Amino acid sequence: MKLRPLHDRVIVKRLDNERKTASGIVIPDNVAEKPDQGEVLAVGKGKILEDGTVRALDVKVGNKILFGKYSGQAVKVEGEELLVMREDDIMAIVE
Repeated sequence: MKLRPLHDRVIVKRLDNERKTASGIVIPDNVAEKPDQGEVLAVGKGKILEDGTVRALDVKVGNKILFGKYSGQAVKVEGEELLVMREDDIMAIVE
């Protein structure tokens, strides 16, 4: 990967939502909502605290996460859309 996040930022790839409802109705791309789940591709070194120490991040590469619908900044790398967000924007790790 060509991106290396700094400090408490992470690089996330959105995971695709289901395109079919439980009853079998197919949802077209133009009305489907953006997924709020993703996979962590890269993490920064950690958050720098007021006393100068670095607190390591709770998320790790490969974690599946939940985040807010409008969280992060979208970037394109090698034709793939990724999100750069702070660890604070992550709501949960999916286990």
